[in-house]
Amino acid sequence: MTDTNGTTNAILDVDDLDVYYGKSHALKGVSLSIEPGEIYGVIGPNGAGKTTMLNAIAGFVDYEGMIRYDGTNLAAVNPQQIVRNGLVYCTEDRDLFPYFSVHENLLMGAQFRDDRDAVKADLAMVYDLFPRLDERREQEAETMSGGEQQMLAVGRALMSDPDLLMLDEPTLGLAPVIIEDIGRALETLQQEEGLTILLAEQNSTFALNHAERLSLIETGEIELSGTSAEFHDNEYVREAYVGVH
Repeated sequence: MTDTNGTTNAILDVDDLDVYYGKSHALKGVSLSIEPGEIYGVIGPNGAGKTTMLNAIAGFVDYEGMIRYDGTNLAAVNPQQIVRNGLVYCTEDRDLFPYFSVHENLLMGAQFRDDRDAVKADLAMVYDLFPRLDERREQEAETMSGGEQQMLAVGRALMSDPDLLMLDEPTLGLAPVIIEDIGRALETLQQEEGLTILLAEQNSTFALNHAERLSLIETGEIELSGTSAEFHDNEYVREAYVGVH
């Protein structure tokens, strides 16, 4: 979306993004724009380029094209500063400290923050959002279930005080009841905290149920973009990704 002066209101703009791994062309001219306060979904099969796109936005891989976050071109911004600027990435691997407790892992997410009162308030918010973490404050991360570890990974990312949270496959391998908990948490974060979320998911049903707008990526290219309603009405998406005929 642009205003009358022609400037973008988006919190994140990705324009004509290309990523190469050696001779492999992993992303091919990918473009998308995310508005403040929305949940934006990127769906597609394994290997389509979803993770590569998030890695490029986070500054983890070299790319061609333009990525602008909150008006700043990220080309010369290192990954640590990207996080400090409010763009936080919760990876598919979760990247927890396995021998740290739940509470210690959460505090690690706030390591760059100086306002201790704000950190304390966000800890309370995370524990309220995920009561299971509150019950297991002193438990080591490696001893938790996969679903609990995913909650902890999201909670630790939230402790970095993001304005835009990128989530890579947050429902992968989780039981339906945990997926429901994750979904409720995302809606709460959007509706009550005003958080912008970029959600990359193979679980297309989950993405369609929670994102207002989406893009479909296949073999490194955006094949379709639109609203959740438009995706639900698209016969190809329904048959190939939602299993509805």
